[in-house]
Amino acid sequence: MNAFRVLLVVMFVTISAYTMVVISTHGINLLPVFFGAMANMDWPGQFNLDFTCFLVLSALWVSWRHRFSAGGLVLGLVALFGGALFLSAYLLVESIKVDGDVKSLLLGSARAG
Repeated sequence: MNAFRVLLVVMFVTISAYTMVVISTHGINLLPVFFGAMANMDWPGQFNLDFTCFLVLSALWVSWRHRFSAGGLVLGLVALFGGALFLSAYLLVESIKVDGDVKSLLLGSARAG
């Protein structure tokens, strides 16, 4: 579990730093670029569509893990728009909350029994 947590921290720090550089260079104008690539029907657009599907699955899993409660739905929306930046922080915090129990991490404490 410690190696997994280190990986999550590395991912969070790397994505945060990369995002800051991109924002400082290109601004925060992500959506037109993201969906524009999809509209072009080329490889960057295919990657963006694939990534969007991953984000939807991530949002559904986070919401499901919290039993689609109001808080779970909010976290799901954050997962949808926050991507791996959110998910790395979320999994780190939750792995600490469940004391490294993988079953509880994946299912949520209530379902893990």
